[in-house]
Amino acid sequence: MRIIFLGTPEFATNILDGLNNKYDVALVISQPNREKKKGQFIDTPVALMAKNLNLKLIQPEKIIDAYDDIKNIGADCLVSAAYGQYIPSKILNLFKYKINVHASILPFHRGGAPIQRCLMEGDTKTGVTIMEMAKGLDTGKIYAIKEYEILEDDNASTLFNKLSLIGKDLLLDTIEDIVNDKNLGVPQDDSISTYSKNIERDEEIIKLNKKSCDIINQIRGLAMTPGAYIRVNDINLKVYKAKEIEYSGNEAPGTILSIKKGITIKTLDSAISLELVQMPGKKIITGKEFSNGQKLFSLGMTLDI
Repeated sequence: MRIIFLGTPEFATNILDGLNNKYDVALVISQPNREKKKGQFIDTPVALMAKNLNLKLIQPEKIIDAYDDIKNIGADCLVSAAYGQYIPSKILNLFKYKINVHASILPFHRGGAPIQRCLMEGDTKTGVTIMEMAKGLDTGKIYAIKEYEILEDDNASTLFNKLSLIGKDLLLDTIEDIVNDKNLGVPQDDSISTYSKNIERDEEIIKLNKKSCDIINQIRGLAMTPGAYIRVNDINLKVYKAKEIEYSGNEAPGTILSIKKGITIKTLDSAISLELVQMPGKKIITGKEFSNGQKLFSLGMTLDI
């Protein structure tokens, strides 16, 4: 089987590797390199893997610009995983089999941020769906679903890795039946669908006038990238992990309740302890380590909420 693979972030690398071990990956398409390190653009994770595997790679600004490359490669199947760009019908129509690996239990959490949103919304389970790419956003037929029970210590980073491995195995278990027309898929129920839009910058700010569970879910959903943060005196303190502390005092949300052996902050209904934090330009440390000698917080001060 000859495959064209579309993908960009780390989530897609395991899937590309799995396909390459079993099939002929004729072309890899990734988003352009946008991140810089020391003034140089760095490869997307998929672009780097494609180079390491000596696979043909292109990174067009718009995928429609690669129409001729895609048409002329002579592939049997188009496979995508977190590519991050809308695939126009003109390209989809080139293939009988166009398969997407989506990191949610569809029709729930359609869209670009299903892993982050499932955590931020306090879901207890998620999963991976193998689906047909269609004109609508994540609306195509479902070929297979594998569920995953979310653990209390899971965050977005751990889920990306776990669901990537699940997606690789599920795709490899499913793809032969799809292309041999033994698995024709089933339509989604649009009436129960939900949408998970991409994370916006202002959603990274921790609002302390919310319930502790909601704050913790926000932190989990954004850890380790891009990271939620508390704004203190023009400094963004990243918080990658927090836990709820039982507390029933009448202080206003945002009040610093303790700065010894950790930082404890009043919330709407209880309090949270900062377990893993990072100052700008510094390494990630525990809340206890941070509290030793820190001058950012003082006992009884009230943060903006």
